[in-house]
Parts: sequence; structure tokens; C-alpha cells
Amino acid sequence: MSRPIFRWSFLALSLLSFAGCSTPPTNDSTSYKSAKVHTELASLYYQRSQMGIALDELTQAVKADPDYAPAYSVRGLVHMSLREDKDADADFRKSLSLDDTDSDTHNNYGWFLCQRGKENESIPQFMAAIKNPLYPTPGRAYLNAGLCSRKAGNNKDAEDFFKQALVVQPGLTQAIFALAELNFAEGNYSSARQYFVSFAKKTEGLTAEQLWLGVRISRKTGDRISEGSYGMQLRNRYPDAHETQLLLGGQ
Repeated sequence: MSRPIFRWSFLALSLLSFAGCSTPPTNDSTSYKSAKVHTELASLYYQRSQMGIALDELTQAVKADPDYAPAYSVRGLVHMSLREDKDADADFRKSLSLDDTDSDTHNNYGWFLCQRGKENESIPQFMAAIKNPLYPTPGRAYLNAGLCSRKAGNNKDAEDFFKQALVVQPGLTQAIFALAELNFAEGNYSSARQYFVSFAKKTEGLTAEQLWLGVRISRKTGDRISEGSYGMQLRNRYPDAHETQLLLGGQ
């Protein structure tokens, strides 16, 4: 069985909540404030994919306060986007050496490791993120742990992580869809259908990938009405998609 292709990376990366991320130095609060402002600006440029300007701001942040952990964390995200992996790894590690309690950094570093083929190394980072009781989005870390476990072929662990994501964040649609995918791949078509129906009810504008899964689940469970409905939506809304070509090809 081929490994699944994951398209939830947009959820995996989270910018830092700068308030309270690290303790301002008592001897030079001006340096701390300057580093914080430059890092916040860098995060905005990062979100706009203006990586060069983001790096310039982060250079200023580190110059102002070399011990400001969030600056290195955001710079790690920028280097990751630029596929400058050695620099990204070094920045994530530097950030955690300065503040090992930052859950967002643990989560982002875990996702970086997972995307670079180090799935097993990524799981402890997600668990470290969850360990912090003040982390506001533990469901994201559990979801990422599940995606990376499945990428590594550990489907049982993946299922457990996805279910735990729903325990701490009920209604997390990405986890519901991941369980639908996983159960379909495992041949548990009835469970896959239950998860997919729940997911579809909570989601507007299903993607081609999602509709194609709906078609295949409905086909396996003998639900011809749903199969036709999902297939029609796929053909009408995504006529040029790869999934549509698979449908038209009789797969």
C-alpha cells in the first residue's frame, strides 16, 4: 500500500503567541521590546510569503536581543519555507534551548522533522507541545502526531492520536477526515463512512481530494445515491482535477 499524501500542512505550522513567550530581561527591557516588535513584523511578512524582508526583521530582532527565543523560532519557519534545512534545524534547536516550554516551537519543529523524513523523531516534539497545560491548541499537536505516525506506517498510533485530538478538541474536522481516510485505507468501510459523513456535514466546499474519498467510500458501502452525488460535484466543480480524471477513467 502506498503511503498517503497529506494536505493538512497549513494547519501544522502555527506562529507564536508572543505575549508571555519568554521573560523580558530585567536589565534591558528596551532590547527585549525591540526584538519582540521585529519578530512580530517578521511573522507578518512570513505569512505574506515575503521571506527576504522577514529575514531582515529577524536579523534585527536577534541583534537587539540574542536571547529572545521567538525570533529563532520564526526564523526556523522562514528557513523551512526556503528549504534551508540546516539553518531551520539550528534555529528551532536554539529557540528551544532558550525556552523549552514553548509549545508552538515544539509543534513547528516536529512538523519540520516530519516533513524531512524524520517522522519518528517528530513525535516527541508533539508530545512536548501537549505537555504544557497552557497550550491552547493541543488538538493540533495530536493531529500532527497522527499524520506523521501514519506517514511512518504506524497506523495504530495514528488512529489513537487522531481520536485523542477529537477528545481535546471535539469537532476538529481535519482529525475526522484523517480518520475517514485511515479507516478506508484499512478496509473498515463502515467506520470510514461514519467519519466521512460527519466530516462532510461540518465542511463547506469539499475539495477534489475529499469528494473523491466520498465517492470511493460510498462505492464500497453500496451507497449509490451518495456515490452519484459526490461524483457529480467532483465533475462539475473540479473538471481538470486529477481525482476527476480517475473518476472518468473508471477507477
